[in-house]
Amino acid sequence: MIYGLYKRSLRRQVAKLPQPKHVAIVMDGNRRWARQAGLSDVRLGHRFGAQHLEQFLTWCAGAGITCVTAWVASADNISRRDSAEVDYLMQLAETVIADHVRRDHRWRLHVAGQLDLLPDSTARALKEAVEATRDRVNAGDLTIAIGYSGRLEVVDALRGVLDEAAASGRDLTDVAAELTEDDITRHLYVPGLPDADLVIRTSGELRMSDFLLWQATHSDIEFCDLYWPAFREIDLLRALRTYGRRKALTHP
Repeated sequence: MIYGLYKRSLRRQVAKLPQPKHVAIVMDGNRRWARQAGLSDVRLGHRFGAQHLEQFLTWCAGAGITCVTAWVASADNISRRDSAEVDYLMQLAETVIADHVRRDHRWRLHVAGQLDLLPDSTARALKEAVEATRDRVNAGDLTIAIGYSGRLEVVDALRGVLDEAAASGRDLTDVAAELTEDDITRHLYVPGLPDADLVIRTSGELRMSDFLLWQATHSDIEFCDLYWPAFREIDLLRALRTYGRRKALTHP
């Protein structure tokens, strides 16, 4: 009962403050949460984490957040972790995340990352979910970052700029002289979305770890000590309250 009262109080406070349009979440600490919970297979932490994203999206929708980016797996995770763990994580992306977005008509799905790093079945399931949700009217935008690296995204964007210039026969000297931030932004993995207003990282780690290096330049950053599967609605509301109070002070 006390939790419910506190949650309602937070909602009222948040409703009176400026709020972010785009929230990005680094869902960190799944394996550590599984160990702490005494689970014999730490991969099960990823399952709880993937399922927890469904709750998080419901909370975001309830708070009026229209754009969410969720980091599922980095390029380094896929290339360096145990293959059995990576395979399990990819299955979750297919059977939990992609399936959920198909059912939840509040969101349009986008995918950011090096899809050629993913198993064919995972890449196909995500692409099919993107197509299935593309034409949803009045839906929010959910981006799944998988096989993702912020540095590689900028490199790939620059490649896109150069490929476009080469196709039109432009001189590289002119391209370099005329290059703008908008040119790079147009070639990001998911162009057309607003930059992240608020980035939340769970698990107590105090670093960005190559996440949204371009889009988070002006973001507020909120670090949470809880492991991702233990992250609660009140933790989101607290982060939104902190964000809103900062914005109210800087933009009265």
